Amino acid sequence: MSRLLRQTGLLLLSLVVAQSQSAVLRAEARSSSETIDYVMPRMVKIFGAGGLQSLAAYGTGFLVSQDGHIVTVWSHVLDPDEVIVVLNDGRRFTAKVLGAEPHLDLAVLKLNIENRDVDLPHFSLTNEIASASEGTRVLAFSNMFKVATGDEPVSVMHGVIAAKTKLQARRGAFEVPYDGSVYVIDAATNNSGAAGGLLTTREGRLLGMIGRELRNAETNTWVNYSIPLTNLSDAVQQIISGNFRSSTDEREGPVAARNYDPTDFGIVMVPDVVYRTPAYVDRTLRDSVARVNGLQPNDLVLFVDDELVQSIREMKAAIGRLEAGDTLRLTIRREDQLKTFEFRVPKK
Repeated sequence: MSRLLRQTGLLLLSLVVAQSQSAVLRAEARSSSETIDYVMPRMVKIFGAGGLQSLAAYGTGFLVSQDGHIVTVWSHVLDPDEVIVVLNDGRRFTAKVLGAEPHLDLAVLKLNIENRDVDLPHFSLTNEIASASEGTRVLAFSNMFKVATGDEPVSVMHGVIAAKTKLQARRGAFEVPYDGSVYVIDAATNNSGAAGGLLTTREGRLLGMIGRELRNAETNTWVNYSIPLTNLSDAVQQIISGNFRSSTDEREGPVAARNYDPTDFGIVMVPDVVYRTPAYVDRTLRDSVARVNGLQPNDLVLFVDDELVQSIREMKAAIGRLEAGDTLRLTIRREDQLKTFEFRVPKK
């Protein structure tokens, strides 16, 4: 009897191993159309902030857990407290940023889901990630140009990895924080809305997250690139588990208490997208001292009092140290001119 049980157990084990090997072979043997059918249900469309200076108000992401965790790029689109996420089948949810690492251009969102039984097809970052070399044929999935707003599929582009190299690029006149390795892709473009999309092999292995619209720092040409998921997966899993500390937090150290904020003077800044987002004014509030005194959208704040500020964070920190009765003096650049504004700091 025991011999029969052993033989039966060995037979069942053999069947399991055979089925597992067969599944691997099926994955490796997927056609492009089968890969598209597999990937599409796991892609999402993200709608949030935008509209300023032609910034798109939409982006792309992909699901990586049954609990509704989404990997996407860290960008201005995520500036609101909540964004709208539309799944492949048209279901709509709100989502919040669970954690981010600007130095990696990475953000992880969490869907606001009340029903835990909701079906969420998703990728596994533990066994579906691969790496690739030059010449590998790839597929790029993204919602570029907002081709999908409901249950429409995102776009798919065919391309080839031209190189794997360090990223040396900029956004406008400013260097981007990520300087790690990237896949440079031929024929798959980083257009508006594509950022946060997914790069896969033709068989559906996960390769990278599509990056933002950037120019090469040396040649001033647009860069079509994807950040390898091998560079991102550890940070994603740490954010999901709650054990992540952003390098931005480490650079900034303890945050001092702030007595005042630009909005106390009626100044609304542009979305604070990267670690050193320039201190551009987005708009001024009606009847505020900033508007009454002539501060305008697109003014670039260069000095707070006599302190040079090179980012929105530095500007807010300088304003935060003011006390009631002080005078706030802003030096701004408007086109080719420098202008100075002074505001009395109000009591709180």
